[in-house]
Amino acid sequence: QVQLVESGGGLVQAGGSLRLSCAASGRTFSPYVMGWFRQVPGKEREFVAAISRSGGSTVYADSMKGRFTISRDNAKNAVYLQMNSLKPEDTAVYYCAAGLTPYKSRNSAEYDYWGQGTQVTVSS
Repeated sequence: QVQLVESGGGLVQAGGSLRLSCAASGRTFSPYVMGWFRQVPGKEREFVAAISRSGGSTVYADSMKGRFTISRDNAKNAVYLQMNSLKPEDTAVYYCAAGLTPYKSRNSAEYDYWGQGTQVTVSS
């Protein structure tokens, strides 16, 4: 089992920044590909970004490229999402996820463990 706890969400004005953190506990963290997803009520969970086990490779949803940066610190069992130039449409609950998938999957079904989510609200 891997337990994931997100933090860092909140209310920010459009154009602002937030840094989300996800702390992992339980099993060894480094074998897991880590991802960030987001969800708005009434909509499907949406892929945001994923990072390889070593942290050397990342992938982003097109609408987040250039604005969001995913990173991880395996020594601290943590993954981060730096979000810049936030837009009202970025408002959602953001989830981190861990998976033993062999690649940086955009598919939420490939991830085995999920955090409880943190709310991000961007005001216009």
